[in-house]
Amino acid sequence: MKKFLFFAVIAAMVFTACRTIETPIAPANPIEEAFLAAIQRHRGDLVMTGATRYTVASGDTLVNIARTFYDDGFFYPVIMLASSNVVLDPDRIEPGMVLTVPDLQRNLNNARARASLRSFMLEIAEVEDSRARGGTANGIRDRANAL
Repeated sequence: MKKFLFFAVIAAMVFTACRTIETPIAPANPIEEAFLAAIQRHRGDLVMTGATRYTVASGDTLVNIARTFYDDGFFYPVIMLASSNVVLDPDRIEPGMVLTVPDLQRNLNNARARASLRSFMLEIAEVEDSRARGGTANGIRDRANAL
């Protein structure tokens, strides 16, 4: 009986952990709804082979994380797209969140992924424009148009 109970508890913990990882978060406002709509259109095209996990530290921003991994902060939408089960708004990351950082070069080498990233980044630029973040929007748009 003890063995059964032990395995039942372990199975429940694994099921809960897997479900937590796979369960998308719900949008909290219209901006997150716009981000989620764009994510849903493009997430399936992302190449996840070679992706890295990164745990957000105090003071981190998605722009700085993108700068660290991609040498360019305007590629933060790539991380947001891969980490949509954790974060829907680049302004709402918190220490302890575990983000997925895709291999950017692998995605750029894949024609379908590259086209999807271009389209996704242009959509994110529009959302940033709606938040009166013209500089950010233009930076993202410039990177997207160069893909």
